Amino acid sequence: MVDSKGLLVSAPSSGTGKTTVMLGLLRALSDEGLRVQPFKSGPDYIDPAFHRAATGRASFNLDTWAMGAGLLNAIAAQAEGADICIAEGSMGLYDGVATRGQSGFGSSAETARRMGWPVVLVLDVGGQAQSAAATALGFREYMPDLPFAGVILNRVASPRHERLTRLGMERAGLPVLGVLPRRGDLTLPERHLGLIQAVEHPDLDAAIAGYADFLREHVDLEAIKSAARGHALPPVGALPKPPAQRIALAQDAAFSFTYPHLLEGWRAAGAEILPFSPLADEAPAPDADLVWLPGGYPELHAGRIAAAGTFRKALITHAETRPVHGECGGYMALGEALIDKEGTRHQMAGLLGLVTSYEKRKFHLGYRRAVLKSALPGHAPGTALRGHEFHYSTILDQPDAPLAQVADADGNPVPETGSHRGHVTGTFFHLITAEDAP
Repeated sequence: MVDSKGLLVSAPSSGTGKTTVMLGLLRALSDEGLRVQPFKSGPDYIDPAFHRAATGRASFNLDTWAMGAGLLNAIAAQAEGADICIAEGSMGLYDGVATRGQSGFGSSAETARRMGWPVVLVLDVGGQAQSAAATALGFREYMPDLPFAGVILNRVASPRHERLTRLGMERAGLPVLGVLPRRGDLTLPERHLGLIQAVEHPDLDAAIAGYADFLREHVDLEAIKSAARGHALPPVGALPKPPAQRIALAQDAAFSFTYPHLLEGWRAAGAEILPFSPLADEAPAPDADLVWLPGGYPELHAGRIAAAGTFRKALITHAETRPVHGECGGYMALGEALIDKEGTRHQMAGLLGLVTSYEKRKFHLGYRRAVLKSALPGHAPGTALRGHEFHYSTILDQPDAPLAQVADADGNPVPETGSHRGHVTGTFFHLITAEDAP
């Protein structure tokens, strides 16, 4: 049995400051000598890299819509040896989808309840005082069996503001675990997909250390540690198996979005992961069985990708005899061309006919269920996959055969079907896992 004692940091909505609270808490507890295991609830591939920077441990996603019980247990087992688990919620605490997935609807509340982790609710109390308690009370009572640790009051304007807000919380019977004064410098840089990547932050370690100092000064860390609880989960279930033995994996600022549980599963099964950088014009390992291009921000580096002749020549040579797969940004890089937001057309690898554009941005966001029409590395035709799509590109041309029949979380058809040609496949969704057998 794995002891999963921990907490889940959430909020009523996005934009309340929970990520900076999360990073400060991770580092402050780690600085005390605790082995802190971070997690992320929901399909996010940026936050886990920040969590790793704060703790030195890989952070894993837990997703009740995409994952069955076995995979959730296998991921929770990554906390073995940790003193405490700290998970970060996504969006608002109860936000999920309308149609049930493999284990639930994808909300952070479901993750907390399943793991037995009490919720620490981060409340932005700007513009209100006692009224904030009504919001917090509603969140505590909405799911009565959800464990609830208390609240951290964020962006408090003055001592008087704090006193009034605390009065409301006392009346509602809600523990106040911390009070954070308003500070404009406690924000992380963002771009169109949310936060910038951890590798791009100009001084990430100093920023996280600053968050930790701020948390130590204004949050009751002893109360937070004492509030940690959890269910003892059986180590039943397995991480996803590798799609090949030797996997050349693109890893740099343009290609970085791979779910940590996939990489851990591949390594645990004995696969060799061979990183290379297209931006540095590196070729994938010539003896790799598979080249995998994950998502990221190719639109910000399209000129360098187009000029990377060594990378492109080796990729084309590999695809003559062995599989190549791309997800989202990696899929775009395998296509014929990518048009950036200024309207400049950049030649890509040309292994698929896909042409994408950021000149006319269109937002694509949501869970995806894909039933394969053709094989994808590691998965046979007919396999149902679960994933997530998040990008702003528009398809101008997609002449190749569709790879899968793709639907959103409610079963509505999605036109971004992915495509395949020869040994090359690509999808706009990021793979989370194959669907459990019925």
